[in-house]
Amino acid sequence: MSILTIPTPRVFVPLLKPARYKGARGGRGSGKSHFFAEQLVEECIDQHIRAACLREVQNSIKDSVKQLLEDKIQALGLDHMFTSTETEIRGPNESLFIFRGLRNHTVTSIKSLEGFNRAWVEEAQTISQKSLDILTPTLRAPGAELRFSWNPELPTDPVEVFFDANKDDPDFILVHANFTHNPWFPDGLRSDMERDRLRDPDKFQHVWQGGYQRNSEARVFRNWRVEEFETPSDAIHRFGADWGFAVDPTVLVRCHIDGRKLYVDREAWGVGVEIDDTPALFDRIEGSRKWVIRADSARPETVSYMRRQGFRITPAIKGQGSLEDGVEFLRSFDIIVHPRCEKVIEELTLYQYKRDGQTNEILPLLEDKNNHTIDALRYALEELRRSGLKPAEPPKPNNPPDLYRWRRKPPGADSWKTV
Repeated sequence: MSILTIPTPRVFVPLLKPARYKGARGGRGSGKSHFFAEQLVEECIDQHIRAACLREVQNSIKDSVKQLLEDKIQALGLDHMFTSTETEIRGPNESLFIFRGLRNHTVTSIKSLEGFNRAWVEEAQTISQKSLDILTPTLRAPGAELRFSWNPELPTDPVEVFFDANKDDPDFILVHANFTHNPWFPDGLRSDMERDRLRDPDKFQHVWQGGYQRNSEARVFRNWRVEEFETPSDAIHRFGADWGFAVDPTVLVRCHIDGRKLYVDREAWGVGVEIDDTPALFDRIEGSRKWVIRADSARPETVSYMRRQGFRITPAIKGQGSLEDGVEFLRSFDIIVHPRCEKVIEELTLYQYKRDGQTNEILPLLEDKNNHTIDALRYALEELRRSGLKPAEPPKPNNPPDLYRWRRKPPGADSWKTV
């Protein structure tokens, strides 16, 4: 039996039970990492624990949870039982903690972990599918556990998909923890949390509530909102189309401009759409045979076919810089998206700049994914962009009325004058 008594927030109690896969997800200040660190230290007291403390990228030992484990050992008064070197920690019962980055491992190189019975993946939202596929079958010792702690980024992150796909499997335990579950939430963090809650609701939901990322620095579009609206009967409709088939969707969007506002009111979307079925897909949007459609020029045979089917369709004129210029043109508008345009909403949320795989820094390069409706919108507005149109500036406010006048008393005068 353990000689320790460690107070545990109620939210983490389910993770005290044995399970092959354990996950703690949620916002900053919830105590996820502190819980897993304390649990590893506690287990060493009465068990032989060989734990691999992992993250996707570890450029140096300073990137690891080694310092956190050392702090927990000291706080629990167990310094005399553990020995810390530059790269590892050894404890009672021949226990061992090592620290590794997963990115550069292969199936062969990671076999060195086969004798370990614990793996803790910190910042698990960054773990790649390749790393996850290599890691999960590696820990084969009886009673081995793989633990993951992370702040959610996107629902498509491999760790999110992994736990969601196995949510009914008894070998999986997942808890969601936020600062509200932490009895020892520090006052310093509370000030930061309150500031974000009042000034930046998107950041508050993501950072502190553990919601998916909606307004990260890597996001391309922040100039949009979802709002119901009625399209005017005299609106000048602009259509854009992007072609797909096996994996990528075929897309048609409809939009119109009013001043500096771009309204997106209709979308049609389908994956695996045969060319013969494309007219029916486009006919889902009223006016698609009446108004000009500007489409991706990469499929001239499809453009030609759609013309023969009665659509006024013309290929977009691409060229060097057209992608970046088109995106910047879209960013110059205030974009209002009707709630029924679910794919447009999804892609405006997820479309991002690339990140450096080694440093995680944001690069001035656009990712080629989550961009099918974005491309269609670019094509829809291409002629306007090429003509040099700029969104109308918002009206300037009228000069405020004079609420007061200065009064001055000239030298030697007996009275004040209004000036």
